Amino acid sequence: MKFCTAINCMDGRVQLPVITYLQDRFNAEHVDIVSEPGPNHLLANQPEPELVDSILNRVNISVDKHHSKGIAVIGHHDCAGNPATEEEQLLHTREAVVMLRERYPDMEIIGLWVDENWEVSEIPLDDR
Repeated sequence: MKFCTAINCMDGRVQLPVITYLQDRFNAEHVDIVSEPGPNHLLANQPEPELVDSILNRVNISVDKHHSKGIAVIGHHDCAGNPATEEEQLLHTREAVVMLRERYPDMEIIGLWVDENWEVSEIPLDDR
């Protein structure tokens, strides 16, 4: 079985589009979901270190036990947990990806944006 990991918002509107996208993107059968309201903001700005630790502990299970093949951090339109503009959310997602790449240097880590039509796109990053 092949797994990947989604660090996604708890918002139910984004779950299925993200799962479908990641199954195709990472050729994965299963997507482990680590959900928190506004996780891109939490990882980028770390306002609550205990929540960051909780997220990372859950990601570690996916990576260590399920041998996840990739990690995605997701931001989305109309997020109650991170009610920032799209531009700010994209920045948060990029910063979260950078932080995760430092922690998991051998893992492919991407950022995703889910727009107002619940369509998923990969956020362009400067490297890998």
